[in-house]
Amino acid sequence: QVQLVESGGGLVQPGGSLRLSCAASGNIFRDYFMGWHRQPPGKQREWVATITRGGSTSYRDSVKGRFTISRDNAKNTMYLQMNSLKPEDTAVYYCSTIPSTYWGQGTQVTVSS
Repeated sequence: QVQLVESGGGLVQPGGSLRLSCAASGNIFRDYFMGWHRQPPGKQREWVATITRGGSTSYRDSVKGRFTISRDNAKNTMYLQMNSLKPEDTAVYYCSTIPSTYWGQGTQVTVSS
């Protein structure tokens, strides 16, 4: 069993930065690929980024060069550094294992002036 808890969301102006964290319980965090997803208001949930057990990463095109996914297996924690934020990044952000067996409860990110 893995429990995931996101934190770090909030209100930020366009061009600003936020760092999201996803803390995992249990001792099997390091066994999973992990991912970030988001659900913009009125839209379906979409994939944002993935990090493998070994640290290889992949991103959706719209966040490449602005977002960085990382993980610290010793702390059972995954991160999403988000820079140069845009209003269209506004969404509830979720972390999950991959396969998507386990999900966090989500954290709200609002980009607005």
